[in-house]
Amino acid sequence: MASINRIVSSKKCRHLVRMLEPETLDVAEISGKFGTKFPFKSYRAFWFPEYDICKSPLRAEDGSLLHYDLIIADQVWEHLDRPYRATQHVLQSLKPGGYFLVAVPFFVPLHGAPVDNTRWSARGLTNFLIECGFEETEIHAEQWGNRWAGIRNVAGPFPPAYREDVDSLENQEDFPICSWALARKSDLA
Repeated sequence: MASINRIVSSKKCRHLVRMLEPETLDVAEISGKFGTKFPFKSYRAFWFPEYDICKSPLRAEDGSLLHYDLIIADQVWEHLDRPYRATQHVLQSLKPGGYFLVAVPFFVPLHGAPVDNTRWSARGLTNFLIECGFEETEIHAEQWGNRWAGIRNVAGPFPPAYREDVDSLENQEDFPICSWALARKSDLA
């Protein structure tokens, strides 16, 4: 069953991907399955520990650099020891005009896979992406959450399964549970 933490963010991220015309995109995903739901032109998943985005840009078996129209990281970046370096590697692996879709938790318990390190609000995620090399005008970031979802996260069990008859999906901007961003690499890069 889906977690209350991901209901809104997953819906919003699916909408962002559909706006990009998925059938025209060559896509890579870092340690996830979010992208398997779309009819992309091409799709490849890179899984940790066989591939570590913190260590290098996306590469083919022969070592050549790969370039994508869209790179997805859904609920992964909080687990990275070097998210800044990883995001710079993503930027190197995007085609000019390509997109990076990243979704992360904010107010959830620590959950190691194998480690859990970082949290970002929408503004923090925007600032982080700017520091990594994306232009501020090319970043769209949002966040969702409410106190009820926060209580569900604290009371357990984690992750809290979404219960449509009980759980509110009302957004309280001052109590984020998760955030996400779509950042576009400059055409000139």
